[in-house]
Amino acid sequence: MDSKTLGLYIHVPFCRSKCAYCDFYSLSGADALMSPYTDALCTQLEAFAGDAAGYVVDTVYVGGGTPSCIGAGRLSRILGAVRRGYRVAPDAEITVEANPDSVGDWFAELRAAGYNRVSLGMQSADNAILRDIGRIHTVEQVADAVSTLRRAGFENLSLDLIYGLPGQSASSWRDSVEYAVGLSPEHLSCYGLKLEPGTPLYRRRNALPLPDDDAQADMYLWAADALPAYGYRQYEISNFARPGRASRHNLKYWTLGEYLGFGTGAHSDFGGVRFAWARDLSAFVDRKWAYSEYTRITARERSREWLMLRLRTVYGVDLREYRDTFGRDFDADFLSQCIGAGYAVRNGERVSLTPRGFLVSNQIIGRALELSE
Repeated sequence: MDSKTLGLYIHVPFCRSKCAYCDFYSLSGADALMSPYTDALCTQLEAFAGDAAGYVVDTVYVGGGTPSCIGAGRLSRILGAVRRGYRVAPDAEITVEANPDSVGDWFAELRAAGYNRVSLGMQSADNAILRDIGRIHTVEQVADAVSTLRRAGFENLSLDLIYGLPGQSASSWRDSVEYAVGLSPEHLSCYGLKLEPGTPLYRRRNALPLPDDDAQADMYLWAADALPAYGYRQYEISNFARPGRASRHNLKYWTLGEYLGFGTGAHSDFGGVRFAWARDLSAFVDRKWAYSEYTRITARERSREWLMLRLRTVYGVDLREYRDTFGRDFDADFLSQCIGAGYAVRNGERVSLTPRGFLVSNQIIGRALELSE
């Protein structure tokens, strides 16, 4: 019998500087804890290796924070702990997140250690906007970082962009997308700015020159329309990739594949249980691993997750698969309404949202879930 596949997510909470919009669990000024944290991560990876004995790990994603700020030695140690404790597929996708200012020739060491994909936080091609949102890199450093990563042997790069930033116009957004495309990454993520409570941008929200909802919608629709001409196919609300270069790890989230998370604040979906580690760096370093969430997922909850996550992808929902798997039908009247409004299309048994539908996906998914009760 073939082994089941498993993704590993490893959280590195350190940053050189906290961005003004960031709500992820990350800290600056904690460099003294980088080595003890790496030790604790390796210990936790070892402790849970037995649970994954029947699995083949086909994706590893080291995210943050800014993993690249802990250096090659620590990142190589982490991947070494993965390889010692888990069966890693020869063609596994192994991603590390990085900021442009922290990329150097030492990334060749990461490539030699087995990392084969880098997700780079570009965000914008406007240096003034970058400064305003607390980014410490420049546009010029993005191009330098891409060149360095190519020299190091990385053939799978992703660039992150954000639309709806303070002071961002339609033309500056287009410039950012076109600048990113000009660097020829294999993958692009285009995220709408979310003002998360507790962040500096949220506190300043009333004084910020933010694009309104219509302007943000136009930015998104322009990118969704323009990127295919450059060879980037949309495969999820915010993600575009060249053929064969969709993020295999993130697809696990959207298709309900199993994954185990390690490190403070990391989440897992494994063995029918969704759980997360507490966001407490000091406790984690001391091996005091406490759950902030631990929920056994019922069949009813899983059906709702399936519907919600599949509607985020361009593949959408296979109505027959939904019926056969969960014993219920998608509401026909609501489906017709979505199609009639241009929010969805149907191809045989498959229904997927259009770019216009993705813009209002929260409302569509919310209503679909209400009707599935």
